Amino acid sequence: MTERKPVGVDFESWVDRKIREATERGDFENLSGAGKPLPGAGNPYHDENAWLRDYLRREGVSGDAMLPPSLLLRRDVERLPETVRDAASEHEVRETVAELNRRIVDWLRMPTGPQVPVAPVDADAVVREWRERATRVDAPAVAARRPDIARPRPAPGVRWWHRIFRGR
Repeated sequence: MTERKPVGVDFESWVDRKIREATERGDFENLSGAGKPLPGAGNPYHDENAWLRDYLRREGVSGDAMLPPSLLLRRDVERLPETVRDAASEHEVRETVAELNRRIVDWLRMPTGPQVPVAPVDADAVVREWRERATRVDAPAVAARRPDIARPRPAPGVRWWHRIFRGR
């Protein structure tokens, strides 16, 4: 346990005395960074959070964990098209959107952090965009394999059941 500063002693003189005693004992000798320059010293772009960025980079951790929930949700909404791009089915896309919307609604019920405008996402619009992207990507591959299938089919006129039940 560390020694507490006595009541009548000035804080600065007490700290200086502790440093002097540690130096006399040799506690500061053979340290790993002895004689090396401080990282970032003299860098004009070195700010007060540089140590945090360096720590996150060294540990291989993303800084997303430090973002407030509202900014995380906003970022997830913006990245939603990339998130669902590799989805295998419409059901999977809708599940992803539903989970994001659940998180958004939970945040809207009890907002914390900065008030960033975030609204639930329209699942139908995301599915429509996912389908369009899938057809744009798949069309050249299908055309290369089966040219007879890849041709665009004409839009149907009147459906057959409409013709049958039209007179009734």
